Amino acid sequence: MKTKNTALVIGANGVIGSNLIKYLEELDNWNIIGISRRGGTDTTKTKYLSVDLLNKEDCKKQLQFLTSITHIFYAAYQDKPSWAELVPPNLAMLVNVVTEIELVAKDLQHISLMQGYKVYGAHYGPFKTPAKESDAGHMPPEFNVDQQQYLEKQQEGKKWSWSALRPSVVGGAALGNPMNLVLVIAIYATISKALGLPLRFPGKPGAYDKLMDFTDAGLLAKATVWAATAPECRNQAFNITNGDLFRWNELWPKIAAYFQMETAPPLHLPLQTVMADKTIVWEQIQEKYSLEKHSYQEVSAWGFGDFVFSWNYDFFSDGTKARRMGFHEFIDTEKMFFDLFDELKSKKIIPSN
Repeated sequence: MKTKNTALVIGANGVIGSNLIKYLEELDNWNIIGISRRGGTDTTKTKYLSVDLLNKEDCKKQLQFLTSITHIFYAAYQDKPSWAELVPPNLAMLVNVVTEIELVAKDLQHISLMQGYKVYGAHYGPFKTPAKESDAGHMPPEFNVDQQQYLEKQQEGKKWSWSALRPSVVGGAALGNPMNLVLVIAIYATISKALGLPLRFPGKPGAYDKLMDFTDAGLLAKATVWAATAPECRNQAFNITNGDLFRWNELWPKIAAYFQMETAPPLHLPLQTVMADKTIVWEQIQEKYSLEKHSYQEVSAWGFGDFVFSWNYDFFSDGTKARRMGFHEFIDTEKMFFDLFDELKSKKIIPSN
């Protein structure tokens, strides 16, 4: 009989956290506690708590009873307008969680940290590709690095271990998330179609033909649990990707065909600017197709779209370390996109025709 683990998922309502909880619920040896600012609806296996992670007193008040935690899965993120401003809140949230759980959870076994390609400087411009976990660091500020360094130091002499997962852009269907590119494309396509426009790639010149990889949120969930439970993965970082590469100039026409749209030559469109006034259009679409009444803000992540579509350089990592060590899952990225679009349709977030 398997030992029962208790997972504490921080950032439970995001694309990554919600898919991790979904996967953990499928396994027979996990109890789950989900933490987010919004809380959530409890299930038979998952209890949700609303916690202000930046407030030490609230963390102490809410987390002091979580004595059974064996694994922390940290996927929280607070957005800020500059790279330097990202460091204090994102480091403080992690420190507050670990500090309180270490005090009360005497059987803590593992802390899983969600990172990304910012560790490699991918957000600054062209970087070495494929990026490897052993690549040299870059000049700070970088909150991902600060978080890992904190865990490394905190773990010294402890029985628990840590792992750091480094996905590419993550594909999922969760709403209200500042970094959901699948949703960006789906809403952009839906509004373009409603206005009788072709589906133009809105990125910077040069971004259309560069090599990219992607990470499916479901695949990432499996990799996260694998790294948190396999003894050989202790205190290491892993790039986690779907396992293939793509170029927008190959995928974009297929996305247009999925939405039954024509394409036109790429045109650099700052989405934060050109999509800012489309609330009324979106509400008309919702009414016409009897969609769920999610606010325009809840389905919009235009800043992240601008960010990703600005990458006029190759953007991918070497994911073979995880596969060499035993994680053999992969997924076709094109299929991932279409499956997620189907999911958005089934949830009545976008029209089904």
